[in-house]
Amino acid sequence: MNRIDQTFQGNKKLLSIYFSAGHPSLEDTVPILKALEASGVDMVEIGLPFSDPLADGPTIQESSTQALKNGMTTEILFNQLKDIRSQITIPLVLMGYFNPMMQFGIERFCERCAEVGIDGLIIPDLPVNLYNEQYKSLFQKHGLYNMFLITPQTSDERIRYIDEVSDGFIYMVSSASVTGAKSTFGDTQSDYFERINSMNLKTPQVVGFGISNSDTYQLATQWSRGAIIGSAFIKFLENNGVQKINSFVKSIRS
Repeated sequence: MNRIDQTFQGNKKLLSIYFSAGHPSLEDTVPILKALEASGVDMVEIGLPFSDPLADGPTIQESSTQALKNGMTTEILFNQLKDIRSQITIPLVLMGYFNPMMQFGIERFCERCAEVGIDGLIIPDLPVNLYNEQYKSLFQKHGLYNMFLITPQTSDERIRYIDEVSDGFIYMVSSASVTGAKSTFGDTQSDYFERINSMNLKTPQVVGFGISNSDTYQLATQWSRGAIIGSAFIKFLENNGVQKINSFVKSIRS
């Protein structure tokens, strides 16, 4: 069974953390993963830095740019992760754009993911119909799930199609804007969460974009199985370092 499916068994509200590989320093990737698991995080999304991250807000864009300046590449990331399954048991998801994966070679990329123990991918710019028609069998061959994003503007028809095609979870974007921490959610987000909840989808949903503190985490998980924190965590890392990660996770779950 895929580790993502194992994590979604039971009724626990899940916490997933996103960070850019190779940031703040090139060799921070594995120490961050170890600290997150030790702090009780349920799943981690490792960002694959890209020079043109259109869906990302300024914090993640800047961390991705810094990671590239530090020398991070797809090959270096796979080398950093080669022994990760001797140290980490929680699900690991690579999140990135399709262009660097195509440059690396899609089949080769999937093979390397399987070799190091990656459980799934999130590729915001890979259309669901293209994935379903051309790439799903390749991903399945290597035991990889591919998770898709929905937004408040996504039609019910498309959400149903994504639900049919999906494995793992659906990434429920809290708003139509780019990523970035917010202190609270408004009525628009709450109505959207309720709408998706009422659709009774077969695939569990996890909320991302705008989760920054205990309040937004609690609100997001009222209507979903979990929440993803990215920008707020990256800012915390920049200001406090890897050694303080436990205090960040505690503050979210308090």
